[in-house]
Amino acid sequence: MAVNLEKEREFREMVSVENKALRINLNENIYGTFAEIGAGQETVRNFFRARNPSGTIAKTLSAYDKDFSDAIYGVGENKRYVTEARLKSMLAYETGLIEERISRAKHPNKLFFSYANTVATIDFAKKYKGHGWLGIRFQTKPKEEYSEIIIHVQFHESNAAKQQISLGILGVNLIYGAFYHHDDPVAILNSLYDHLNSHKIEIDMVNFTGPAFKEVDNRLMSLHLVKTGKTDAIMFAPDGNNVLAADLLYKKNILTLRGSFRPVTKVNLSMFQKSLELFKQENKVDEERILGIFEITLFNLRNEGEIDEKDFLDRADLLCSLGQTVMISNFQEYYKVVEYFSQFTRERMGLTMGVNTLIEVFKEDYYTHLSGGILEAFGKLFFKSLKIYLHPQKDPETGEIITSENLEVEQRTKELYSFFRDNGRVVDITDYDPDVLDINSRKVYDLIVNGKPGWEEALAEDTVKLIKENNLFQKKTKA
Repeated sequence: MAVNLEKEREFREMVSVENKALRINLNENIYGTFAEIGAGQETVRNFFRARNPSGTIAKTLSAYDKDFSDAIYGVGENKRYVTEARLKSMLAYETGLIEERISRAKHPNKLFFSYANTVATIDFAKKYKGHGWLGIRFQTKPKEEYSEIIIHVQFHESNAAKQQISLGILGVNLIYGAFYHHDDPVAILNSLYDHLNSHKIEIDMVNFTGPAFKEVDNRLMSLHLVKTGKTDAIMFAPDGNNVLAADLLYKKNILTLRGSFRPVTKVNLSMFQKSLELFKQENKVDEERILGIFEITLFNLRNEGEIDEKDFLDRADLLCSLGQTVMISNFQEYYKVVEYFSQFTRERMGLTMGVNTLIEVFKEDYYTHLSGGILEAFGKLFFKSLKIYLHPQKDPETGEIITSENLEVEQRTKELYSFFRDNGRVVDITDYDPDVLDINSRKVYDLIVNGKPGWEEALAEDTVKLIKENNLFQKKTKA
């Protein structure tokens, strides 16, 4: 398998952008339209430059003027143009025109497609870096229902001209991947960065749909983006579909619980619910705009070596079944989570933690890479009156209940800890359920994987049912 992957990588490196466009142009059956808004016609330009563009390009359109765009694709919600909804409207409209205007009787073997993007590049003042939506609707067989790939990108280059060039390359990679790698969506994701790198452009959301991807779980595609460094974090909704963080987090009050959730236990749910009740009471927290997030880091997923995709999906299935929004990130330090959220909202934030986690947060060793050390990290962590909601812990040997008042942090950070605690930034969850303090998720997991009884009382009833019905967290049998 490794050899095949290496050959695939070498093959992709040999295929230039020009040759990708040429290969598509020379395929007499691939035929479609290009609709590009906001950054010129950078993708289709590559196909015009290659030989035989007339064999591929049915039409190219740049409805740059907003009124003209509205006349074609309809008026978007809140008059916004760089949105997923606008992209999907463009794709549906353009493929509909192809079907309407091109005779299937005359072209029985044609594989129709529509490529579109709607983009805002960096502004003159460089206040907004630029972002955009790209997508393709395409067929892998004549007359087949359309499959679709939708991606969102963030631009990191410092001027619009460079961003336009990167957009054009990415568009060619997307079209080429759709037609020549549709049987391997991971290969599509990897090939999107041919002749690009994550320093130029960041893919932070992707969804595959349609008959070509009927076996694809988009949560695994999100995991791949984070695991391979294509983005720092991704989010998916309770229905399992990937969602764009910028849209989901916009103007939200955010409460986050980090954990392994292997599985999600009554103590996890109690921690979150009790902290949520406190969060709702905070000044300037609009209850109608609260978003709860269950975060799993790559470190959580790698705690026993390489990431096990089934294990990841088992955790995700349980969290989704409980109606939770899930975030996968590569943020080991909590201040990076807060920095990430603060890109999208200026509203109040809260973090739910256990005692051991808070003790770790106050260890100086985590922040030696920062010039300002732990003080710099905490300046970022306690952004906009952020508060930590601390769930107590029972000492397994003495039975003592440990709270913010009697926990022990490192000697060098005691005064710093006291400062934040005394100023109300660390809030004890006092209305806790004493029955959940004895739950040990590691022991619960071991009982489940070894088929032993006694774990059921540690989990919610619906979670127990789901684990048993779907054999979640079962050991792999050796071939």
